[in-house]
Amino acid sequence: MRHLVELFLFFVVLMALPDWYIYRTYIRRLPKMWMRRLYWLPSLLLLIGMVITFGTYEPRPEAMSRLSLLLIVFLCINVPKALFALLAMTFRALAGKIHHEFYESYLALAIALFSGSVILFGATEGKQHFEVKEVEIRSKDLPEAFDGYRIVQLSDIHTGSWDTDTKPMQRAVEIINSLHPDLIVFTGDLVNSLASELDPFIPVFSRLKAKDGVYSVLGNHDYSTYIEWEHPEQEAIELDSLKAKQAKMGWQLLNNRHVKLYAAKDSIALIGVENSGRPPFPDRARLNEASAGTEGMFRILLSHDPSQWRREVLPHTDIQLMLSGHTHDMQTRIFGLSPAALAYPEHSGLYQEGGQMLYVNVGLGHLLYPMRIGAWPEITLLTLKNE
Repeated sequence: MRHLVELFLFFVVLMALPDWYIYRTYIRRLPKMWMRRLYWLPSLLLLIGMVITFGTYEPRPEAMSRLSLLLIVFLCINVPKALFALLAMTFRALAGKIHHEFYESYLALAIALFSGSVILFGATEGKQHFEVKEVEIRSKDLPEAFDGYRIVQLSDIHTGSWDTDTKPMQRAVEIINSLHPDLIVFTGDLVNSLASELDPFIPVFSRLKAKDGVYSVLGNHDYSTYIEWEHPEQEAIELDSLKAKQAKMGWQLLNNRHVKLYAAKDSIALIGVENSGRPPFPDRARLNEASAGTEGMFRILLSHDPSQWRREVLPHTDIQLMLSGHTHDMQTRIFGLSPAALAYPEHSGLYQEGGQMLYVNVGLGHLLYPMRIGAWPEITLLTLKNE
C-alpha cells in the first residue's frame, strides 16, 4: 500500500508542475475565461480517475488491467507536457530573447508530441516486439560433448498482464521452436499474483519443444504474496496450483534441486533455486542444498533475481553460469541507458568475472506499465562453447 501512495503522489507532482508552468506561461494569455478553465479539464478528469483507480486497487487481474490502462493514458498526456515544459524553459533560457519564443515553443511542442507517439508505440507494438538475442557462453570447464549446446532462456512472462490475449505468446512459442534448442529454461515470474492467470496460456506453453525438455524456477510474483489473503493457507494453495499447472504444461520445476543433463559420456548440472531476493522480495533459495552432488561439474544456475550473483554465487561458489531475469530493464532503454541500472548493477545482458558468468534476460512480458520502449521483450539463445 505504501508503494501505491508513493506512486500516486509522484504522478500528482508530475502532472501538477508542467500544468502550472504551461498555464502561467501560455494559457493565461488566452482572452476568454472559459478557454483558460477548459485547459484544466483533462487534468481534473485524470486526477479523478487516479483517485478511483488507486483507491480501489488490489493485485488481481481486473484491477491491474484498470491501473495499466490509466497509466498509459497518464503517460501519453503528461510525459509530453513535462517534456514540453522542460524544453520550453531550457530554450528560453538559452536564447535569452523574447522574440524567439514562438520558434522555441513550437520546437519543444514537436519534440513533446514525438515522445507521446513513442509511448503509444511502446504500448501497442513495443510490448510484443520480440527480440531474439544470440549469445555465446565460452568456458574452459565445458565438457566437449556440450560444445555447441543451444539453450533458450525465457523470463518474466507475467501472463496476467496479457489478460486472455494469447496471440503474442503463440507467436513467441513459434519463434522459440524455430530455434531448435537443446534445452529451454524459464527464470521466474510466470504470473502476476494468481495461478488462474496461466489458464488461457497452458495450451500455448505446452507446445514448447526442446530435446532435453523445459525447466523452470519461481520468481517473486509466483508466490502470490502481493495479495492480502483472508486465510494464510490460500497463499500455499495458489502456489501448489501454479506448480501443478506447470507440470501439466510439461515444465519441470527446479525448487532448490538440480538435474544432470547428458551428451555422449559427458554431463552438466542444471541447478534451480527458489527466489533469492533482498527485502521486500522473498528469500527462499537454498543454494547449497540445490547444488549438493554437482561439485566438479560444469554448472548452470537458474535464479530469478540477479542480485544473488554478487551476494552468494561469486563469493561462495565456482558456478560457471547463472541465468536470471527480474529487472525487465525497467521496460525502458533509451540510447542504451536504462533506469534499472540505478537499482541493479547487473540488469541486462552478459556479465563476467573471472571464469564465472551471469546473463540477465529482460523478460518476455510486462508488468504495471503495459509497454516496452527500447528494452524489447527478449528470447535469449545461449550457445555453449568450449574455450
